[in-house]
Amino acid sequence: MRRRATDFRRPVRRRVPDALWWALCFAVVLLFIYILTKGTQIESRPPLSKRTYKNDRILEGLNITDELLSSDSVTRQLNDQISLAKAFVVIAKESNNLQFAWELSAQIRNSQILLSNAATRRSPLTTRESESAIRDMALLLYQAQQLHYDSATMIMRFKAKIQALEEQMNSVSEKSSKYGQIAAEEVPKSLYCLGVQLTTEWFRDLNLQKKLKDKRHTEMKIKDRNRYHFCVFSDNIIATSVVVNSTARNSKNPNMIVFHLVTDEINYAAMKAWFTMNDFRGVTVEVQKYEDFSWLNASYVPVLKQLQDSEIQSYYFSGNSGDGKTPIKFRNPKYLSMLNHLRFYIPEVFPALKKIVFLDDDVVVQKDLSDLFSIDLNGNVNGAVETCMETFHRYHKYLNYSHPLIKAHFDPDACGWAYGMNVFDLVEWRKKNVTGIYHYWQENNVDRTLWKLGTLPPGLLTFYGLTEPLDPSWHVLGFGYTNVDPQLIERGAVLHFNGNSKPWLKIGIEKYKPLWEKHIDYSHPLLQRCNFH
Repeated sequence: MRRRATDFRRPVRRRVPDALWWALCFAVVLLFIYILTKGTQIESRPPLSKRTYKNDRILEGLNITDELLSSDSVTRQLNDQISLAKAFVVIAKESNNLQFAWELSAQIRNSQILLSNAATRRSPLTTRESESAIRDMALLLYQAQQLHYDSATMIMRFKAKIQALEEQMNSVSEKSSKYGQIAAEEVPKSLYCLGVQLTTEWFRDLNLQKKLKDKRHTEMKIKDRNRYHFCVFSDNIIATSVVVNSTARNSKNPNMIVFHLVTDEINYAAMKAWFTMNDFRGVTVEVQKYEDFSWLNASYVPVLKQLQDSEIQSYYFSGNSGDGKTPIKFRNPKYLSMLNHLRFYIPEVFPALKKIVFLDDDVVVQKDLSDLFSIDLNGNVNGAVETCMETFHRYHKYLNYSHPLIKAHFDPDACGWAYGMNVFDLVEWRKKNVTGIYHYWQENNVDRTLWKLGTLPPGLLTFYGLTEPLDPSWHVLGFGYTNVDPQLIERGAVLHFNGNSKPWLKIGIEKYKPLWEKHIDYSHPLLQRCNFH
């Protein structure tokens, strides 16, 4: 009996583990099915279509493209690497590890070239073309972390460095703005002397006035639409002379060129005297003063109307701004000068013309420009060289995108372009009422909330969607504030001394002055008398 009892109990002990085993297997199967179900739900969940209100408000004020927001953007990865590498360059230099700093700088340049090429062709970087640069930079960044500092030390050093640099920058920027602006606005004694001497000569020598009146054939050339017409708006006699002379010297057929010069009452006689007594290889020159334009009045021109406002006068001419923090360059009265704003009234200034090339008075021409007049603008009004390739100058750099008018009408990533050498189709200009568009934006900026400085921002607004990009070699910029690639100088048709360092000033960049000075005859008696050298 004991044996049977024992035999009876053994099967029971065997069946209990079997039941537990099956239960555990069943639980695992259920858990696996549950995990699969949750995974499917996660994968099938639709992407968020709307960001939170807080994120929307943050992104509104930023210029962020879809590419930079992408989680797998190689452009963003390259930018992040460049930012970190720049920080390590500073630390490497402070640690006197100049070789490693040079290697980092070289790799930064390589990455920046990739970004610049992508911006030029207007398409995102691909993983394949950026893989090598990202890998090489990653190796250098890893090496930097191993060679130099831990995160805590880096943060402390950066904080101290940033604080010191900010203090230096604030001090230097304030002095640079004040003294640089004063230097840029000064009228050199020699230039002032030339104006006085020429004005005296004009009223003293009646033969000069008679010589100008005897040029009856000039009137026919001025209105001849088959000729190459250029315009310059300036009160600087010697600068305008360089523009005309350099254009004439490099022209294949200077007899076909007509220059339309517009100046002010003060410089009118001097300008007429200079271009009457000097010959520019047969180029026809017309001189006008804007005070003679009857349509140029406060009822038609917003800038003249705004000048009658006491607050505007105080802002620009007294330097009294509401918060006292407005930089001095934004309060420069020259930005309200009609010689600057006449570029928006070219069809009214030259009613008989169909096409004209606008040149600033701080340019030098070193190629024949006749081909500009045969360029097809494809129905656009303005032919200009874009400036967003190397330096990434886009609309958001010039305009206030927190303003609803700007935000609603203009793409912040639209490519900026340069004034200084522009081809204008005056037929399309009149047809599209471009001057009316300019008036609209100028009137809406009476409180200076759309833009603050210059005539380029209103130009970007006025010619938005009406600008045809030209080959970059037609117009090379930067000779008044930065270093320019020698290859660009060699290929450039028009060299622009934009910036404060004008070639006729003492603060001009010395290595670029010869490009401008070779078009001046320093042996001229009047220039010698006024100590031009």
